[in-house]
Amino acid sequence: MDHSIATWAILLAAAFLGGGLNAIAGGGSFFTFPALVYAGVPPVAANASGTFALLPGYFASTWGYREDLKAPATLSMRSLLAISLGGGAFGAALLLTTPDDVFRAIVPWLLLVATLLFAFGPWLLRTFKRTAGSGEAGAWVQACAIAAVSVYGGYFNGGLGIVLLAAFSLLGHSNINAMQGLKNLVSSVLTAIAVSVYAFGGAIFWREALVMMLAATVGGYVMARVGRRLPATLVRTVVIVTGSIMTILFFRS
Repeated sequence: MDHSIATWAILLAAAFLGGGLNAIAGGGSFFTFPALVYAGVPPVAANASGTFALLPGYFASTWGYREDLKAPATLSMRSLLAISLGGGAFGAALLLTTPDDVFRAIVPWLLLVATLLFAFGPWLLRTFKRTAGSGEAGAWVQACAIAAVSVYGGYFNGGLGIVLLAAFSLLGHSNINAMQGLKNLVSSVLTAIAVSVYAFGGAIFWREALVMMLAATVGGYVMARVGRRLPATLVRTVVIVTGSIMTILFFRS
């Protein structure tokens, strides 16, 4: 697929911004997915290629929280990783079996849900923390919740981080750094296996994905260095406004 210089510039800018936002707040797919669709990539392949482009950021975030990583009280780390792998693979396989026209019809709703989750995420976390019990949920409850979120992440990566944090809060986790570490680990594992399934299914547009991955990695590094100087409310507002605009545009397309 040939692109004009302007289209390549849009893809690079979207990946740079997506990688940067993922490094400090999340919501990178709000930029990468629409940019790829605009460039003429079919929706399913755009979702797969954009997820691949943002993958290095997940690994970097996991490494950053490596000292806070510990298994849930009622679930071993081995079980957590196995569930994440299985759920991510199933979600990715489900995506590959979804026709482009069907996925195009689903996308506005997925974007809407992801935008709402990002917008109301802090409130959800506070609410779940108040309603959660004093201890963590049992092994089966945690396993089912993580499996469900992993399937969602393998199918559509938007808003994955806040969904995982909300799930961990509802399951009784209380240490925010440990929650961030688990969130990044689960995101990395399920996204890695999902990307592998996408690649096996031929759903990744490699030229676009590799170029965007480089731009996203640079964006993530730059924003990690300067992001602390930006007001958190400004960053969140940019993500929410972008998600809202993209949702409206996809509903109207």
